[in-house]
Amino acid sequence: MQIVYCHCAYARVIAPEVKNEVLERLACSGVEWESVPDLCEMSARKDARLAALASRGGIRIAACYPRAVRSLFEAAEAPLEEGARILNMRTEPADRIVAELTEAAT
Repeated sequence: MQIVYCHCAYARVIAPEVKNEVLERLACSGVEWESVPDLCEMSARKDARLAALASRGGIRIAACYPRAVRSLFEAAEAPLEEGARILNMRTEPADRIVAELTEAAT
């Protein structure tokens, strides 16, 4: 399983306190995870790292709306597999996001 945290550095659509709490809890969780600065910007540049992330099975992504995240990967010609889990930091509390990200990793 791969955990990806999007810091949403440019859009500023996620409450800073939620982003920071998810980031801090992941850092203290003891599970392996990867942080990316901004999936939107990566998609716009068709960053090859998106294809690398999409190719990994069991990916879990903390970002924003699942439909938007899937579209970002598709726009970068790196569609996510059907089983990918996308957790919405815009609408879900940090504790629930971190619990879902780490439940199978511990």
